[in-house]
Amino acid sequence: MDAPLKRTPLFKLHVEAGARMVPFAGWEMPVQYTSIIEEHRTVRSAVGLFDVSHMGEFEVEGPQALAAAQHLTTNDVAALEIGQVQYSLLCYPDGGIVDDLTLYRLGPDRYMMTVNAGNIDKDWTWVTQQSKRFTDARWRNVSADTALVAVQGPRAEQLVGRLAAIDATAIGYYRFAAGAVARVPARISRTGYTGEDGFELYVQAADVEPLWRALLEEGAQTGARAIGLGARDTLRLEMRYALYGNDIDQTTNPLEAGLGWVVKPGKGDFLGREAIERARAGGLRRRLIGLEMADRSIARHGYVVMKDGRQVGTVTSGSYGPSVDKSIALAYVEPALATPGIELGVEIRGQMRPARVVKTPFYPPRVKKAA
Repeated sequence: MDAPLKRTPLFKLHVEAGARMVPFAGWEMPVQYTSIIEEHRTVRSAVGLFDVSHMGEFEVEGPQALAAAQHLTTNDVAALEIGQVQYSLLCYPDGGIVDDLTLYRLGPDRYMMTVNAGNIDKDWTWVTQQSKRFTDARWRNVSADTALVAVQGPRAEQLVGRLAAIDATAIGYYRFAAGAVARVPARISRTGYTGEDGFELYVQAADVEPLWRALLEEGAQTGARAIGLGARDTLRLEMRYALYGNDIDQTTNPLEAGLGWVVKPGKGDFLGREAIERARAGGLRRRLIGLEMADRSIARHGYVVMKDGRQVGTVTSGSYGPSVDKSIALAYVEPALATPGIELGVEIRGQMRPARVVKTPFYPPRVKKAA
């Protein structure tokens, strides 16, 4: 018998708001409240609220916390300042990706990992087993006690700024600070998964309902709306942000996925380093590319990519992109075909639909970086 679906502390509010609830990564989550396209456009034009409390959070602290994090992840943790966030990967020794994550430096010897909801149990087993030799690094899985709300869109700074007890505008991109939002103690992080300026607010699970209500109430003046997972997927696809389970998984070498920028072999040894460097030296067997369909057909996960009558790749993600008004997709293809402008085909329900390799992201990011 399948395990019952888990629910976030905001489940009741989603149902009351009329959200369509669906199973996702072991959770019962809102996929949409009105329509995916309308919610997508709300985030691009105003501000949207996402309940992402299903994500997992692990904390590690102690004199060997840095060494443990360096051993487990591909990016250079030593480069992180206190209050800074880093995108990174957990890899198996063969270079396959255990998960992608964001890493926060909370203090001199204290860090937090935010991991994907469907991978929490797998990741927790992995990080605790693989860092056993770092006996002065103490791990805590705080996922069940932590809720997470993402506030994304061009008016996110305006909304969070009005409710925060600190100057949220002073928080830089991929930085965070502690401060109350709507009188709820929070970790305010200028990060996100949409390509828009915005914040992710980490709070105690028991405090998230009043925070959510306050954001919606205050945000009513700026067009704030609750946004479901459907729009989250089209927003991240337009940015080419990888989705674990679709675009990356245990069979993916980070270099194939275009994630070589978070692999730092110069920092020393870490899990997967040798295999990743071997792939770099020997040449990649495939590359993740962006596809633009010539018509409105949708290239979905698993569809075959063809060239001159033979299969040359596979689609990993595909959808209509509301901001670009085109059908777009990500696909792995042979490296020789990963050049913008190359014409390919995608087999959709027995018919070949024309597609073209294009540069990514499909839509320009509008995150707020320091001048």
